[in-house]
Amino acid sequence: MAPTPPTDAELDVMIRARLASLGIDLDQLPPGTAPDPATGAPGRDSVLASLRSFVRGSVTAIAAYRLPGADPALSQQPAPMLYPSISTEWRK
Repeated sequence: MAPTPPTDAELDVMIRARLASLGIDLDQLPPGTAPDPATGAPGRDSVLASLRSFVRGSVTAIAAYRLPGADPALSQQPAPMLYPSISTEWRK
């Protein structure tokens, strides 16, 4: 059974929760889709629509990504290191 995609309301709850965990409150934006003429801040509904589009378009691609280590030919490559000279001296 294939999973059902989330509704707009479910995505709004998830987006608001993630932003709230970062200290961002979307209720500070002007309501509706029109930007605030004084500040230029986008409307709350247009921001949520943009974030819903981003989540729907990118999360599945990110979740499907697999590290190249799954390929046996690539699994023997050394891991990238911040200071490779330390590792080089250690292996001598």
